[in-house]
Formats: sequence, structure tokens, C-alpha cells
Amino acid sequence: MAHFLEHMVFKGSERLGAGEFDRAIEALGGSSNAATGFDDVHFHVLIPPDQAPLALELLLDLVLNPALCKEAFELERDVVLEEIAQYEDQPDERVLQQTLTRACPFHAYGRPILGRPESLRAMTPDSMRRFHQRRYRGSDCCLAISGCGAGTLRQCTETSPLAGLPAAPSSSAQSLLELSPGRHCIEVERLESARMLMVWSGAAAADQCWVLGADLATTLLGEGRRSRLVARLREELQIAETVDMDLTSLERGSLITLEISCDPGQLDAVETCIQDELTAPEPFSSMELDRGRQLVGKGLRYALESSAQVASMSASHRLWGREQALLDPLIHLQSWSSERLQADLMQQLQPGRACTLIATPVGRS
Repeated sequence: MAHFLEHMVFKGSERLGAGEFDRAIEALGGSSNAATGFDDVHFHVLIPPDQAPLALELLLDLVLNPALCKEAFELERDVVLEEIAQYEDQPDERVLQQTLTRACPFHAYGRPILGRPESLRAMTPDSMRRFHQRRYRGSDCCLAISGCGAGTLRQCTETSPLAGLPAAPSSSAQSLLELSPGRHCIEVERLESARMLMVWSGAAAADQCWVLGADLATTLLGEGRRSRLVARLREELQIAETVDMDLTSLERGSLITLEISCDPGQLDAVETCIQDELTAPEPFSSMELDRGRQLVGKGLRYALESSAQVASMSASHRLWGREQALLDPLIHLQSWSSERLQADLMQQLQPGRACTLIATPVGRS
């Protein structure tokens, strides 16, 4: 529903017709976009500073007063259904969703953000309107402004419709993520190479120290040719085509994913190597730690070069009660020594604690 509503917001408000918002923002020299994630949805405008007050007025009208006309609803539902079909037509995306579904079978993180066709078909403009009234409340909403002249917009926000939004009704918070470990094998049509995906759960995003430690560990293991798994699997043994390891920091529990593509005939060798590297890892050297800290630190600093990223990160921290300077998380990096990584993180990244999915092309398992 949240994703479908994101689409419907741009179909017009009580004041703006379909497409008028986009044309108005472009006429002001700006651009707009939106995205729905696991935890929240955001609407974003990039605009010249002198046009920001008008852009803010237009944005708030669009987001807070969507028209949700029946005719537009039916047409846009077909657009979202086509988006789902295109997503399901991509073998790699299907493999990832299959992994999340098995790893998080009892949690919302295991369900596709786009929704499922049967749920889309059951939605109505009235049910979406009730969802909007229930979820788009003041205590669930954050406005973040960054860039030149941001301070001058404070008065605009204090007299805007945001100021009068009622608080959201109290509701029980969704439970923290509990990952279901196990090993699964599937065959996937049109998959070009075999895939091995491993997923581990970790602390929620509020635990910034853990998040930085996990970011450091995944960097040391799977970012760049000098990282351990890439160097071993791709450079030395040459049994993997690609090796990617990522941290997704989420509000109800983070996910660490390791994805490897290889020839189906190399799957056993790849799995054995992963077992060896994660079960009894060598302590990280000071050179490795220095490299990892530099990459993690630079990644965060580079993100702050974009005003859009600054606004997005600021809004996320504020919305979820993590008020802090945007570079504050880097304070935690130095506390992660080799010994602490081994004791607190590498122990979590044991193969037996992961949900592992082996995906092979049809007929080549």
C-alpha cells in the first residue's frame, strides 16, 4: 500500500491536477522523485534556493492532500502491476527476493516492497485513503531541508500544513527481526550463472556502534580486490565471477548479505572456501584495518557531498530518534579492533547462522 500510494501521490491533489506538480517543479528549475523502502517512504525535491518556498508549498499540498481519484487509481494499479511483472522477469531480482522470503518468513522485511499482484488487486481508493489518514500523521513525518538558504525556510514550515498534522494513534511497534537460518536450493529459468546468497541478521540501526563495526567487517571481507573473499575466490582461486558483500542498516534489524556468482560446477568449491574463510578466520592485520576504516569513512563523507543525501540522512536520523551530527557514527570506527571484530562480529558471521540460498540455472544443478 505504501508503494502504491507513493505512485498515486503524483497523480494529483485536491489543488493540482495529474502531472501539474512535475511541470511546476521543472518550470522552477528543479526536479522531484520519491522512493519506498523497507522502513519509510520519502518524497524529494531538488530546487534552486530562491524557489524553495514555492516548491515546499507545492510538495506539501501533493503529499498531504492526494486526490486518489478512482480512474487514476485503476490506471496506476496497472502501472504497478507491470512494475511487479518486470521485477519478477529479472532472474537476479527473483533470487534475491526468494532469499529474503526464506530468511525473514515472519517479518515484513521478507515481503516485496512492490507488493504482490493479489494484494494490489484487492486495494481500493477508500482503503488507500484510510491508510494515508492513518500513516501520514505529524508524529510519523519528518521534513528535512539542506543546502544554501535552508535556514530561511523555517518560518515557512511553521505556518505550513505540516504544523497542523495530528499525531499518529499509538500502535504496537513491529517486532525486531529474527532471521531463520537454513540452506535452500532452487532452480531459476534464464539465470546465466549460479548464485550463492548468504544472509545474516544484526542489530537495528539505532545501535550505531554495531552498524559501523558491521560496515567495517563487510568492507574487509568483500569490498575491493584486496578484501579477503574477493582476493581468495576471484583473484587467487578464480572460482567466482563476482563477490559482493553488503550491509543494509534497517530499523528493526540489519541484514548482511553475501552474494557470489560462479559457474554451477564451482559451487561446491565456493561453498567450501566460504566455510573455511568464515569458520576460522585469521585476525585482521593493522594494514587491513587501516584500509577498511578509510573506505568506510570516505563512503560516508562522499555521501555528504550531495544536498539530497544530506537531507535524506538527516530525515532518517530524526524520524527514527537518532538525532546526531551526520559524521558522528565515524567516532565508533576506532573502537573496532581486530580482537573485537573477531569476538563480536565474525562470530555472528558463521555459516551456520546464515540463511543460504543456492540458485542454479534450470537443468544445471
